[in-house]
Amino acid sequence: MSTHILALTGGRVLPIDAEPIDEGVVVITDGRITAVGDSGTPVPDGADIVDATGKWIVPGLIDAHVHLGVHEEGEGWAGQDTNEMTDPVTSHVRALDAINPAEIGFADAVAAGVLAVNVNPGSGNPIGGQTVAIKCVGRTVDEMAMRAPSGLKSALGENPKRVYGDKKQTPSTRLGTAAVIRGAFVDAANYKAKLAAAEDGKPVDRDLKLEALVRVLDREIPWRQHCHRADDIATAMRIAEEFGYELVIDHGTEAHLLADVIAGKGIPVIIGPLMVSRSKVEVRNRSIQNPGLLAAAGVTIAITTDHPVVPISHLVHQAAFAVKEGLDRTTALESLTINPARIMGVDSRLGSLTVGKDGDLCVWSGDPLDVYSRVEVAYIEGEEVYRHQP
Repeated sequence: MSTHILALTGGRVLPIDAEPIDEGVVVITDGRITAVGDSGTPVPDGADIVDATGKWIVPGLIDAHVHLGVHEEGEGWAGQDTNEMTDPVTSHVRALDAINPAEIGFADAVAAGVLAVNVNPGSGNPIGGQTVAIKCVGRTVDEMAMRAPSGLKSALGENPKRVYGDKKQTPSTRLGTAAVIRGAFVDAANYKAKLAAAEDGKPVDRDLKLEALVRVLDREIPWRQHCHRADDIATAMRIAEEFGYELVIDHGTEAHLLADVIAGKGIPVIIGPLMVSRSKVEVRNRSIQNPGLLAAAGVTIAITTDHPVVPISHLVHQAAFAVKEGLDRTTALESLTINPARIMGVDSRLGSLTVGKDGDLCVWSGDPLDVYSRVEVAYIEGEEVYRHQP
């Protein structure tokens, strides 16, 4: 089998984990990055050379909270598989099993430089199901998946109390939602103890709901907590400390009000969506200034579109607008690359142009934070997956 070598030369390289390189070189060999450097970096014989002079070479962008493939655009009810709202606790359902790789949103993502995403179930349930980290190109979700599961989705606040309150069942309040989550974790802890106490060779009836929750208790996967209001964020931290799991705050509309506390606990915030109206009470403090406020306090942030709430093609624009409202430019780029990769647990493969990582990158016409710039060519593992056709 022949070796495939791709070399991009002459462009402004943004490694993310190092300083930008003018007239840089990136070499990808059999899908992995094998060299990143200045114009003196050797280009192997037989390489396919792409002249990126005057262009920017940028890692594939990453959105750590989307519903791509499970909430299909333009399909109505037939393409809506985001929420299994028949039970408050659905920790056993998997986004992996509902993703349609042919959904048009994936093409939009790649054209906008977003080459990887974390697909989440929705927020209608207190415990909504398992998330999956995938690349945005593939015939089946199995070949797209990088980490499955990559987290377990949970929701506090208005959504679950509205859904189940309308059904006249628990939970219909915030205190009921917290009680459902606590009860599920107690059941999971009891299940774990039962497995540990089982006699050698004696079978124990499996419980898929509790198995998923045990993985959270064992810190194998993070707890992905949908919460907007500051009091809900405090509840998320309270329950996480009670059960000792790894917490990620999703949305975090009012996280800036508790930024020092969140930073002190080392909890990342996936902030957004930002380019939306104040559609419900708990997002009335939505502001494009919030990412900058969180980052200034030392919170690790990633920016999300929550696609299709904001179309995935506007991920980079949200970051650009946040820079205009005070977010540090370097942090903005990290919030679209290495930070979401770390939150998703795929930073050994993605998030920066680093030797050994996957050759997933884009050639941009200019600065990606300039609204006039566009992706000209996109590569996943060194293979061209998109080329702009005027």
